[in-house]
Amino acid sequence: MKPVRVIVNGALGRMGQEVISALYHEPETQPVGAVELKASPNHLELPDGSGTIPLSSDLEYILHLTKPEVMVDFTTARATMPAVRTATKHGVNLVIGTTGLTADETAEIDRLVTAHKVGAVVAPNFALGAVLMMHLARIAAKYLDCAEIIELHHPQKIDAPSGTALSTARAMLAAKGKPFTQAPLGEASPSRGQQLEGIAIHSVRLPGLLAHQEVLLGGPGQTLSIRHDTISRQCYMPGVMLAIKEVVKHQGLIYGLDTLLGLQEEQ
Repeated sequence: MKPVRVIVNGALGRMGQEVISALYHEPETQPVGAVELKASPNHLELPDGSGTIPLSSDLEYILHLTKPEVMVDFTTARATMPAVRTATKHGVNLVIGTTGLTADETAEIDRLVTAHKVGAVVAPNFALGAVLMMHLARIAAKYLDCAEIIELHHPQKIDAPSGTALSTARAMLAAKGKPFTQAPLGEASPSRGQQLEGIAIHSVRLPGLLAHQEVLLGGPGQTLSIRHDTISRQCYMPGVMLAIKEVVKHQGLIYGLDTLLGLQEEQ
């Protein structure tokens, strides 16, 4: 079986570089091209220095030159959507880890992949541990009435709250079927973060952090904590590789890794 041919949009970013390395070391995938807004020179060295792949700021050029099966995108919503429109027009499948996409943008991705008969995996988080954290929070949401989420990230993260935190809260609300109950505030009325139907979401941005999230649930006389800590960006790569191998087998939009991991069936 031939390896899946993949290009990476945002290849010189921190996540892009991790993806290139993971693609190179995974026997079932092959990095064939790279796209970066400020691309210089016109090639990108492979991790072991054994060769290069084409690098350009022109996605159309890379698509014509390399004929990829999949485009991986970890950029920004502003950069992702034009790339999605171009890639789907060329019949390329998508794996998207960009955070901050709106519901309208996700719906547009759904329409585009359906119209062009390709597949897309869009996930707020590709770390398998984070996906399991969200799954466990969804289960626990049915049984405890008060919940808050604390998400902690490095200062360069653009969106707040994070896409993972918002997705976690929405999944918990869907499982519960009604808003959570907010504990009454004291006289000082401290900040309770962004509210989502009774769930307060707190965002922390500090040097030294990478990506962390804790879901806190409470009931009379007890609390439950579910936490995931990202130690390095390598944690995202097994999920990205899984998505690449699976997206070429499907048409239409798959949102979240839980479907690929079979967790939807366990709800």
